[in-house]
Amino acid sequence: MTAPKLVAGNWKMNGRMVHLEEALGIATASAAAGDEVDVLLCPPATLLAPMASALTGSNTFVGGQDCHANQSGAHTGEVSAAMLVDAGASHVILGHSERRRDHHEGSADIAAKVQAAWSEGLVAILCIGETEAERDAGSTLTVLAEQLSASLPEGATPENTVIAYEPVWAIGTGRTPSVAQITEAHAAIRAHVPAGIRLLYGGSVTPQNAAAIFATDNVDGALVGGASLKAEDFTPIIDALKNA
Repeated sequence: MTAPKLVAGNWKMNGRMVHLEEALGIATASAAAGDEVDVLLCPPATLLAPMASALTGSNTFVGGQDCHANQSGAHTGEVSAAMLVDAGASHVILGHSERRRDHHEGSADIAAKVQAAWSEGLVAILCIGETEAERDAGSTLTVLAEQLSASLPEGATPENTVIAYEPVWAIGTGRTPSVAQITEAHAAIRAHVPAGIRLLYGGSVTPQNAAAIFATDNVDGALVGGASLKAEDFTPIIDALKNA
């Protein structure tokens, strides 16, 4: 059985208790999408448990934005995969370009986090993508292959892993790769991962460009940033994926 399409909202460092109303609005859109689309919200850690509680009984999943490779220990400020599960998470984003850049996470670090997520039953959403310099140098496909090889451990299945392609130069910039560029990148990723693993596009996805992106070969959904913070912006993206 083919897995449903997936649209995931990464709230990043945004959102407080008052914004749970937006999550409830998104859950309404998720319910309307039915079984054809999985909808996931990844709020900051402070909102994870409250959001999971607020969405109890809905068909909207809740996930974390990162986890530590260890289950517990002297790691001030960190959150383990087990803690995410305890708070109500079913998924976790790992290897996001902002983590790679701002926290200097290497592929080996990310692979260890993926293993930690799997060990707790979390679905790992592994992010890979090239910088603008790498794109301009014609190294995109090489970078994607190297990141997949080093960041994705053996044992990936459609049940425990989702891959998100996020061209770093398109995140938060309003720039979007051409359909041809997305097609090329996703085809290359598809050739390197086990059959059935869902491939998401992530990089300035908006209500305006979602339909064109979802019509692209090997795109099974999206990892959405800013447009996932408000139900009025995220709902058209959910609808576009349902109708793709």
